[in-house]
Amino acid sequence: TKVPYNWVNNAPVPGADFDTGLAEDTAKYKVVAYDFGVKYNQLRILKEKGCAVHVVPATTSAEDVLALNPDGIFLSNGPGDPAGVEGVVENVRKLLGKKPIFGICLGHQMLGLAYGASTYKLKFGHRGANQPVKDLLTGKVEITSQNHGFCVDQENLPDKVEMTHVNLNDGSLEGMRHTEFPAFSVQYHPEHAPGPHDAIYLFDRFLELMA
Repeated sequence: TKVPYNWVNNAPVPGADFDTGLAEDTAKYKVVAYDFGVKYNQLRILKEKGCAVHVVPATTSAEDVLALNPDGIFLSNGPGDPAGVEGVVENVRKLLGKKPIFGICLGHQMLGLAYGASTYKLKFGHRGANQPVKDLLTGKVEITSQNHGFCVDQENLPDKVEMTHVNLNDGSLEGMRHTEFPAFSVQYHPEHAPGPHDAIYLFDRFLELMA
């Protein structure tokens, strides 16, 4: 998007604040979502879970986002090489520690770069709806939907960032969290509408951080 909008009645409504979304129902949390190529189902799920969602363009400054006083910040999916997107990483870095952050796909990679890690191009991209991922926090294995060609390098994660999910096919990093700041992310797509729905719990983790 080139202009901010609120997600209301399952549709984008241009606006500069949360008033419309909060008035629509009994939303508990205010979430600013960065649009790097967002899937609408990510916004639908946030709405269903009690969030008033305000979507902003990819280059929106950290200062403008914090001025909206959200309860949490969502970094959406998107295409391409994360290292080739200018200006975004600096804004994400400024947001660390200020508000809870949840990133998916490109948002996950941007968060990794903001931490100080690097990204690389996978020899074989992860494609399809049957990718096995292990949640290292619970020991459970999820069948996930994926579509990406780049990955955060687990070999140079900062000390205060831990790997939370691993791809069982090639051992690559699929999820991480900061141990000091309320920020976490995954490389795959927990919002995938046709399924599988194994990873939908990640949205609840975001709500717990905001709570």
